[in-house]
Order: sequence, then C-alpha cells, then structure tokens
Amino acid sequence: MNNKTPPSSAIDSDLIRTLAAVLDETKLTEIEYDNGGVRIRIARQGQPVAAVHHHAAPAAAAAPVAVSAPQEELVNANAVTSPMVGVVYLTPEPGAAKFAEVGTTVHEGQTLLLIEAMKTFNPIQAPRAGKVTRILVTDGQPVEFGEPLVIVE
Repeated sequence: MNNKTPPSSAIDSDLIRTLAAVLDETKLTEIEYDNGGVRIRIARQGQPVAAVHHHAAPAAAAAPVAVSAPQEELVNANAVTSPMVGVVYLTPEPGAAKFAEVGTTVHEGQTLLLIEAMKTFNPIQAPRAGKVTRILVTDGQPVEFGEPLVIVE
C-alpha cells in the first residue's frame, strides 16, 4: 500500500493555533510562516471589499497613479520594512521616549522601533546611517511582513 499522506505528527497543531491567535489579536487578514521547508499560511475569510462600487472615470484614475508612482518608488527604496507580522511599539516601554523621531539622525544598527510577535519583542534596526524623514506607523499598530515602517534617507 502506497500512502502519500504525511503522518499526523508532521502537522504542528500548536503552531497553527498560535498563528491563528496572532491573526485574531492583530486583526490581520492573513499570516504566513516558513521555517526549514515547513510553510503554513492562515487566511481569514472576510467580507468582499467595496471596490466594486468604485466607478471612477479611467482618465481621472490614471492621473493620480502616474503622479504617485515615483513617490512610491522613493519610499520603497529608503523604507525600513517589517521582517515579520506583529505589533509596532515606538518606545521601549510605556511613557519612555521614542527610539527615533522624524528628523533624528540614526547610525547603522540603531534600534528604530520594536515589533512584538508571539509574545517576543524584536528590535528593528536601521540598515544604514541616515536621517529619519518619515515614520509610517503608529504605536500599537499591527503590521504585516514587508510593510514599510520608517523612511531613512
């Protein structure tokens, strides 16, 4: 008998429950976990987006996209992005000063903010020296993998 179904021990139900809890806590629509060949994706079924009601004229819709595209490229080129799904904290503890503010000059490796994921606080560090020109997130905001957090120019 050729059984191609993986053994039940290969499924980590505790990990799946933990990821589902993070999904609920952060109000995200999906979360993906990939570690050593094990890949798990959990997605929430949501209400259809109201985009079907958007009836802008094609010429009117094209102009803003063309104008904003170069700005998006600039943001992406200088953005420090989230390496994980979690919740952002701009201070090391409640009531403390922020790690960085707009106008702050930072050095490579300096902590810019924290992301809490699965009850662990992960420092997000500046990948290069520069000046913080924008902070794109707020304290306590849920973020997804790859989401721009801070612009360092």
